[in-house]
Amino acid sequence: MVSGYLVAWAFGERRPGPPYFTEFLPPAPHVHAHAGADHLWPGNTMLAFRGSYDLGVDVLELDSQITSDGVIVVIHDDTVDRTTDGSGRADSFTLSELQQLDAAANWAGPDGDHPYRGEGLVVPTLREVLEAFPDVGVNIDMKADDPRLPEATCDLLGETGRERTVLVASFIQRNLEEFRRLCPEVATSAGPDEVRDFLILNLLGLGRATRPAADAFQVPVSQGSIPVITRPFVRGLKERNVQLDVWTINDEAQMQALLDLGAGGIITDRPDLALAILGRD
Repeated sequence: MVSGYLVAWAFGERRPGPPYFTEFLPPAPHVHAHAGADHLWPGNTMLAFRGSYDLGVDVLELDSQITSDGVIVVIHDDTVDRTTDGSGRADSFTLSELQQLDAAANWAGPDGDHPYRGEGLVVPTLREVLEAFPDVGVNIDMKADDPRLPEATCDLLGETGRERTVLVASFIQRNLEEFRRLCPEVATSAGPDEVRDFLILNLLGLGRATRPAADAFQVPVSQGSIPVITRPFVRGLKERNVQLDVWTINDEAQMQALLDLGAGGIITDRPDLALAILGRD
């Protein structure tokens, strides 16, 4: 079984770059505002996305769930408890019900206060974000383990004309595979199974023989005690023409070290720091 698996990978080719990277985004390195810059503004709100857009980031990173009435909304958790003044699963609310909640209720500023509580910030829809920021990349992390989400995401990208200007990611491998089947023209990130397989094959010296299905690997520096970002890993992805974005990096020295190593993107809660390092502040 193992030998058959390795043979299946043995005739990989260099992956052509998708329009998202070759035509829409500027040349790397890219600065991604994680949840719209969660250390500067309440994450996954229009305030955060507008603030990061005005800073000049290359990509707005966000998380998606889906409501009981089938609308894709921008919120990280599958429940609303941590980030809003409500309680319950996001998919148990209709859009109208969800947008009655205060999306900034629990966000604390640097002084530990809640400067945006009661200011009218609501959970936005993905459509709102896509239509408000047509000239910046959007990194959509499909968080919900819901079979409706891949098809709804594909349909929405077609309706808004954003197929070539977004990258879709998910920690749920079946979500990602279904989305690719429905929307093969849209750039995608590697799922957890693909990252694991590439790590193993790269350690075995077979990284150059692979042809990943993903256009980007968006990974942490390490997973538990296992280092992910190593020189062979970075080199293996470059040889396959696959973008490397690293999350979630908020320390300036670590940002610089990763850029020096060859990271193509920094996903950060502090895009202002990353932009300053790149001389774009």
